[in-house]
Amino acid sequence: MTENNKAVVFRAGNEEYATPIPFVISIEKMEGITPIPHLPSYVRGIVKVRGELIPVVDFEEILYSRTLPDSDSARMIVLQTEELSFAVLVTEAKEILDIPADCLKQPGLIAYQKTNYFTGVANFDHRLITIIDPSKLVGSLEGIREIKEYMKTQHTTA
Repeated sequence: MTENNKAVVFRAGNEEYATPIPFVISIEKMEGITPIPHLPSYVRGIVKVRGELIPVVDFEEILYSRTLPDSDSARMIVLQTEELSFAVLVTEAKEILDIPADCLKQPGLIAYQKTNYFTGVANFDHRLITIIDPSKLVGSLEGIREIKEYMKTQHTTA
């Protein structure tokens, strides 16, 4: 993240996370998800956003190995990376926040391969917000190549 970092802050479980604004395409209500059999457990299905079919990943499943319950506050944060556009299912989208560079700390877990998508922690007086890099998140998910191939076949047949 750079100076005067704007990020979308969201909740998964009881924790707050953020992703840099340049990755965010939109924030949508949790609706219109079509389940697809035999995809990894963290993939809820696919959804059509702005005419494009994209996979929906359950962030609660990725982090805590439990399915995000349906609720009125649940949101899909649609993200664009070089590899893939995808939607992240979160408990709640909270706010867009400026994160000053002096509030950013490097977490000790960066070296841990399974969570290399945690790129920093915004340390405010009364809250900690873990920063997530969507490109690294996509790269860390098992089975993502198969999902990308599946999405390519959907684009050509849709």
